[in-house]
Amino acid sequence: MTDTFPAFDMGPVPLPGPDAEPPELFRGIYGMPMFVNVPTGDMAASVEFWTRGLGFFELFAAPGHVTHLRRWAFQDVLLVPGDAADGSTAVSVSFSCVLSQVDQIAAACAELLPGSTTGPRQTPWNTVDVEVVTPENMRVVMTAARPYDPASAEAQALRDDLGIEGPSA
Repeated sequence: MTDTFPAFDMGPVPLPGPDAEPPELFRGIYGMPMFVNVPTGDMAASVEFWTRGLGFFELFAAPGHVTHLRRWAFQDVLLVPGDAADGSTAVSVSFSCVLSQVDQIAAACAELLPGSTTGPRQTPWNTVDVEVVTPENMRVVMTAARPYDPASAEAQALRDDLGIEGPSA
């Protein structure tokens, strides 16, 4: 007996075949189940490469902070200012979780590999994140959304600094 089953209808990837057509670019807003963060020293060149070369489009940009690129649904890339010339892990991956999992994940990883975790910490974009460096030296961020409060300082900063209106209360 197996617990796996065909679930192509849950994702954007079409069934393989000679007549397979790619899905349209996805412009909807959703809670991202996972995404990569890519540091770049030249945001404009990176955006041009990812968009013209790899077929992504710019979903959102906060100049000097982040450019959110997307292709199909669940293919999200955040370009962020940075330079990995210092030998640090350049690319990181972020996976969504829920608030009740953050402390458990941090504790389990710290037990398995002491010193591998940073956080949890609250972010200005309304999440609680724990950063983990894996045995392979990959930076993994487990991120949990906090309940949105339109009266919070974070919501005000999103409105004032980035022009983003969150959901109403």
